[in-house]
Amino acid sequence: MDIKSILNERILIIDGAMGTMIQQHKLSEEDYRGVEFKDYPHSLKGNNDLLVLTQPHIIRDIHLAFMRAGADIIETNTFNANSISMLDYHMSDRVVELNIAAVRVANEARELFRSESDRQIFIAGALGPTNKTASLSPDVNNPGYRGVSFDELVACYTEQTRALVEAGADLILVETVFDTLNCKAALFAINTLKEEENWEIPVMVSGTITDASGRTLSGQTTEAFYNSISHGELLSVGLNCALGADQMRQYVEEMSRVSEVYVSCYPNAGLPNEFGEYDDSPEHMSKVIADWAQKGWVNIVGGCCGTTPEHINYIAKECKKYAPRPLPKRA
Repeated sequence: MDIKSILNERILIIDGAMGTMIQQHKLSEEDYRGVEFKDYPHSLKGNNDLLVLTQPHIIRDIHLAFMRAGADIIETNTFNANSISMLDYHMSDRVVELNIAAVRVANEARELFRSESDRQIFIAGALGPTNKTASLSPDVNNPGYRGVSFDELVACYTEQTRALVEAGADLILVETVFDTLNCKAALFAINTLKEEENWEIPVMVSGTITDASGRTLSGQTTEAFYNSISHGELLSVGLNCALGADQMRQYVEEMSRVSEVYVSCYPNAGLPNEFGEYDDSPEHMSKVIADWAQKGWVNIVGGCCGTTPEHINYIAKECKKYAPRPLPKRA
């Protein structure tokens, strides 16, 4: 079945936090380097996207754990696997290789899961926001300065998207959008490729509300964010990261009200505590998200920072009790 047919039947579950799961392994610099990058002249610790090459079994096992917990959509480990973010590790020339490997590892996990279950799994090629913003200046003394141009972002996203789709991703997910202009560059790149290559790959977008103001970093409310990107021929629009489920509630309700496409939400496991950790239990988080499902607000739910397979398992069990949000009828 195609994903739209399934979304009309039930709420789909997206996976939890890749970074949280990687942190549990307490990897060293040597672990990140592996054999291939043993003598690399720059530090690589913290480059989680590189693990699809140096520690692929760890990423494969994380994917598999989330599928076993109930995830229908797994995200490739490519949040920072773009030429802009990889500048931090002097690895921009490895972007294509990283994305291809990430899809391969996700596919390997899916094949292992197929021996256990006939539940259909979708691989979402994840495009992160990059570590630069096209709308805001990084220099408080020069508000007109920009650290990246729209054209540079388009080139960055074109390279990554092409690699993900040609490697076999089922969906493209533009996630954790804090700057709508960055997102527009991603959508321009994706839709240009879709037209040039005659691709029909579904596209998901997920923004992030950065604080209690209820706005993205570039200053938009939930409704304004949706209106800014609704032209993008999208499968779904939603919210992820930054806030816990309790704090996300009003914004999910607002997105459900304005969106003409499917609605997704995968919040953090609460707000970070004084140690930078996340305290929301699987039981609590699943009850909050189940309330959204009961009210008919969501089509795709899961977890972001701090969420584990246990969180996803509880969310999946709670949300299967409820029907998905119906698409609004166009006037």
